[in-house]
Amino acid sequence: MMKKNQVTRRQFLTTASIGAMAIASRRIPAYGNVSRRAGKLAILGGEPVRKNKSWPEWPYWDDKVIDEVVKTTKSRIWCRIQSESGTVPTFEKKYAGLMGTRYCVATGSGTQALHTSVEALGIGAGEEVITSPYTDPGTIASILVSRALPVLADLDPESYQLDPDDVERRITENTRAIMPVHMMGQPCHMDRITAIAKKHNLKVIEDACQAHLSVYKGKKLGTIGDLGCFSFQSSKTITCGEGGGIIGNDENLMDKCYTVHNHGTSRRGRTEVIGPKYRMNEFEAAVLLGQLSGVQERFARRNANAAYLSARLKDCPGVQPQKLYEGTESGSFYLYAMTYRKEHFNDAERSTFLKALQAEGVSLSPYIRQGLHREPWIENVLGSSVYLKMFSAQRLKQYREEATCPNCDKVCQEMVMLWASGPLLGTQEDMDDVADAILKVYENREKLKAVK
Repeated sequence: MMKKNQVTRRQFLTTASIGAMAIASRRIPAYGNVSRRAGKLAILGGEPVRKNKSWPEWPYWDDKVIDEVVKTTKSRIWCRIQSESGTVPTFEKKYAGLMGTRYCVATGSGTQALHTSVEALGIGAGEEVITSPYTDPGTIASILVSRALPVLADLDPESYQLDPDDVERRITENTRAIMPVHMMGQPCHMDRITAIAKKHNLKVIEDACQAHLSVYKGKKLGTIGDLGCFSFQSSKTITCGEGGGIIGNDENLMDKCYTVHNHGTSRRGRTEVIGPKYRMNEFEAAVLLGQLSGVQERFARRNANAAYLSARLKDCPGVQPQKLYEGTESGSFYLYAMTYRKEHFNDAERSTFLKALQAEGVSLSPYIRQGLHREPWIENVLGSSVYLKMFSAQRLKQYREEATCPNCDKVCQEMVMLWASGPLLGTQEDMDDVADAILKVYENREKLKAVK
């Protein structure tokens, strides 16, 4: 019996066709069938838009995943170094093929993948890497554990991605690399970022932890920079609970990645460099192998549903879907993100808007509460004896003074999102529920002042 979150070919083709028509024709009415549900806000006693319905469950699993885990268990090959044909080496080959690269090194997490990349590129004490303040702490942790300094550049407030102009402004004589973070699984402005890197002789490590299979100008994210890093943590669109991976085409560099992640021991069996033990285990790779056959279908469904949802909302001034840069062909849609414009909702606070939506049976939420530039790690690092030895007092003073990212603050205050790994695999009716709920609240915006 098929699980309720499993996608059939017919369902996929139906949903994909709907999404394609939404993009091509733009004839889907912005307010659709919301009029039949408009009425009184549910939070004020009306009938909710969505009632007694569930979303597709996540993480995804089926019998293929179970079979791979059982097979691995019975094999007694539970560590990647036991066999060159075990699940980890097999997954590495298949994931590299899926992404269109020559090589992949699997790790225990996305953070480990990023740190391995920093080490493999020789970035360390006294050097700097420019990255985003709007990301998981694992991004900066990968830089800090190499005793380099994460320099946080501000965002483009409409795309939630690094602002290339601010990236270039923050380059110093110590800068060695740029680490763009493809937030929500959508591409950063990679043309600009790679041009800046080339101009200043910098490396590019793509934090594509949220961006599996996303395509920018014909290239999958993670294949554009020197190295690309992914997470397979349980919320991601390809998952094994924890886990990560590095992809690339430079054989020598990827060999360094392998050596670093294998506690400094190379494929030749010699302990050659400093390195942690970051090997993925065979059970994680088994879970990943078991779901690979359906990942492209689920990816296409998320893109189709996101296109349909954006078409339904395009004429509502109160919500603005995440800006996608020219050249963005597809995204993983780890999150479906929008900017909430309270001036179009009778100046109702975001929290009020979210309460009203919740009552309608649709849960949106903020994402990152505050940017990393506002977290206490900065004072901890700048006051540590290690960083005081590595950087001049003048540089640390300048760093503290420049640790402001007003656009990031704005995004943290205004962004709302639908967690999409599972929910965006829903039906067209599910997407209509989301759009109808938002539009119903918009039509009743004058009533939001009564919401407590």
